[in-house]
Amino acid sequence: MRLAVVILAAGQGTRMKSRLPKVLHPLGGHPLLTYSIATARALIEAPLILVIGHGAEAVREIAGSQVTIVVQPEQLGTGHAVLQTESVLADVAEAVLVVYADMPLIRTETLRRLAEAHAVGGSPITLLTISADNPRGFGRIVRDTTGRVSAIVEEAQATPAQLAIRELYTGVACYDATWLWPHLHRLPLSPSGEFYLTDLVALAVAEGRSVQALSADDPEEMIGINTRAHLAEAEAILRRRINHRWMEAGITLIDPSTTYIQDTVEIGPDTVILPNTHLWGQTRIGAECRLGPNTIVRDTTIGDRCRVEASVLEGALLEDDVDVGPFAHLRPGAHLARGVHMGNFGEVKNSYLGPGTKMGHFSYLGDATVGQNVNIGAGTITCNYDGERKHPTIIEDGAFIGSDTMLVAPVRVGHDAKTGAGAVVTHDIPPGSVAYGVPARVKG
Repeated sequence: MRLAVVILAAGQGTRMKSRLPKVLHPLGGHPLLTYSIATARALIEAPLILVIGHGAEAVREIAGSQVTIVVQPEQLGTGHAVLQTESVLADVAEAVLVVYADMPLIRTETLRRLAEAHAVGGSPITLLTISADNPRGFGRIVRDTTGRVSAIVEEAQATPAQLAIRELYTGVACYDATWLWPHLHRLPLSPSGEFYLTDLVALAVAEGRSVQALSADDPEEMIGINTRAHLAEAEAILRRRINHRWMEAGITLIDPSTTYIQDTVEIGPDTVILPNTHLWGQTRIGAECRLGPNTIVRDTTIGDRCRVEASVLEGALLEDDVDVGPFAHLRPGAHLARGVHMGNFGEVKNSYLGPGTKMGHFSYLGDATVGQNVNIGAGTITCNYDGERKHPTIIEDGAFIGSDTMLVAPVRVGHDAKTGAGAVVTHDIPPGSVAYGVPARVKG
């Protein structure tokens, strides 16, 4: 069966009360739209059609070249939206699977089951349904006395008896293509002035055709995002899925409900993650690390056996056995070599700290290259910016930088050299010498 997938993303999403198109609101660090595209792409390579309308240019930019774009110039209902794809799909697909860009939790396996059931069922329509006590505004599946689907009744038009029905239509369905296209042209105009896919069921039943219904296993997959509350609900479900996968893989999460891990992150075995820790972007965590509590790590690589406590790391690189925090800040370009210790309230930006170097608390290193086994005393500052340009500081192996030293860049501290407490270093310090004072002078 040649299958096409149509993703509907043209709606305005007025209940979000936002200038941002609904399908571009972030979920787990990604726009909603990207989930439906990835799920469909895992099912088929092509044809994959995205119908856009409201905020078309912004939506098009996020979708990129992953899909074929079709524009619905006027938002006249779901039936009208699918009709816009006829010229693209009429001679291409034998079956058309319709999904929604605001249903990010549906799994590829569920869509595959639906497509397979449609392929063998012989019906023009195969509906994806759920059985749930919370109807969430879904239409009701009405069956006749023989158990066959006879209609879909929208919640707003349902009678009290129909409202009691717990078999719900999710909006996702698979259609026989040769049947679909002519019947889309026959859809009746609703009282609201729109054309709805749900009315296709009545057309099929009127012709004496059977309509199949496949029940989804997990009602959570069918959550649609219409409000900010729905978005928060989906965020919690997605976080639970990701965290469960990591715990199954050998990662300890002390409190999964307060642990936030984006799906792009990688974590090594036997790592322990404490509460209120956020791991985002292209972050790579090694084995046997301990992260948190209250730690944010973004686009950072951390080696094995590292400890990071109550700190913020962004765009940084930590080699093995590094100890950071609490209350440290590693900014982009920070590179801490093996065995580095960085104490509390320290900050490193665009700097390299060599193996075994110790950086005390309340210090700032920017645009610095620090050798191995260097002691950076508390309160040390690299004065790297003159108001126009950044300048480098070089501290060679074995140097000892006393507390409250000001290193006015560009400057070099030679190997095994020392600075006295409170020194303001404005000139290079030769290897093995001692400098102190304001400005610092080399001890004679």
